[in-house]
Amino acid sequence: MRKIIAIATMVVLLTATIPYTQYATAQMIVQSSGATFAFPLMDLWRVQYSEVESNVQFNYQSIGSGGGVKNHIEKLGQFAATDAPLTDAEYNAAPGTLTIPGMIGAISMAYNVDGVGGGLNISEEVLCGMFLGDIRNWNDERIRNDNPGVGLPDDIIQTVHRSDGSGTTFAFTNYLTKVCPEWDEQVGAAKSVPWPTGIGSPGNEGVAAAITSTPNSIGYVTLAYAFQNDMTVADIQNGDHTNFVPPSLDTASAASGSAAFWLPDAEESWRDVDLLASPGLNSYPITSFSYIIIHSDLKELADNHAHAKAVVDMIAWMLTDGQQHSSQLLYVPIADLVTNIGLDGLSQITYDGEPLYTGNTSVWASDVVSDEIGDFINIVTAQYEEGEIDQSTFLNLMASASELFDLYEGGQITDQELSDALDNLS
Repeated sequence: MRKIIAIATMVVLLTATIPYTQYATAQMIVQSSGATFAFPLMDLWRVQYSEVESNVQFNYQSIGSGGGVKNHIEKLGQFAATDAPLTDAEYNAAPGTLTIPGMIGAISMAYNVDGVGGGLNISEEVLCGMFLGDIRNWNDERIRNDNPGVGLPDDIIQTVHRSDGSGTTFAFTNYLTKVCPEWDEQVGAAKSVPWPTGIGSPGNEGVAAAITSTPNSIGYVTLAYAFQNDMTVADIQNGDHTNFVPPSLDTASAASGSAAFWLPDAEESWRDVDLLASPGLNSYPITSFSYIIIHSDLKELADNHAHAKAVVDMIAWMLTDGQQHSSQLLYVPIADLVTNIGLDGLSQITYDGEPLYTGNTSVWASDVVSDEIGDFINIVTAQYEEGEIDQSTFLNLMASASELFDLYEGGQITDQELSDALDNLS
């Protein structure tokens, strides 16, 4: 069964306590690797979780999504992180993989142009032309038209891209294929592509360093890296072509919330899921999930049952209590519906046939809320899929539901009033 998420803010961030097992006093090490996109938050989680479970040490190697997927397939470490959902070939090479979205972030276009401050407007056409090598100078007429009054130099544009297999590259090139037919025809989307122009550097760290040290350069880095390195970033044309939108926590949240799409279960393929070029006046168009990938059987990957349970309980903390740390690094906390997909996925993980996760599989404290949200989504989704309502009606229904959830969260309506209102909507 596929789940739907239409507006991230529609779900209520109700607090639920998930019990975490107190482990033996022996130090247990959890090894993971993968996306550099995820590294800032993974590293913060490492620090914060050590205060929750002092005998669990979390080591995360920021080697890129390609390296993380490779390690996952080869069963090196207990889990991995990737910004690019597994391909069919990768799933076949790692049967039993569970895909769990752990964070949402913006991919910013950072630049280093002397005399040009932040907030330069860059359209889909210009961004595509820069990375294809068709737009070569900063004072190109197409850039000047979108930036009246900005003193753009007559200097060559130097693009910077990732040199390693990268989920950030996958998201960025996937975005370009959506908005630029020429890119789709000539280059395409993948974790590594044959770049028509520019210089490569490994990791978000490497790209950030290359942009900072290279005059007249522009490249893609996650917003967390741009923020940490005090980089100048552009406003990118939104999916509706009605605005130029800066990357931020709010605009990434708007992008993740305005897209209507079906989210698979953790055991299914996430290949067709993305948040790119989402409609909405203030939706930042290069917004992406980052995923935790883990095998459903940890017998070969953990030292013993206690070690395997430590891994699963730590991930459960990341999906729940750990989300409170996301926004300080400009990641969007995942919505409750998405958290529930992850917790349900964790409940499928075993060690020698024994389930490891025994906590809640829903973060909704109220059974009424959980049942009503599920019933409402199923009913409206079925109406949309069967052609009984169009997309506009579908989105309006979800927006109305979002307002109801806000009232419920604020204590302005009761469980029963929420239930009755949702029944009236559907």
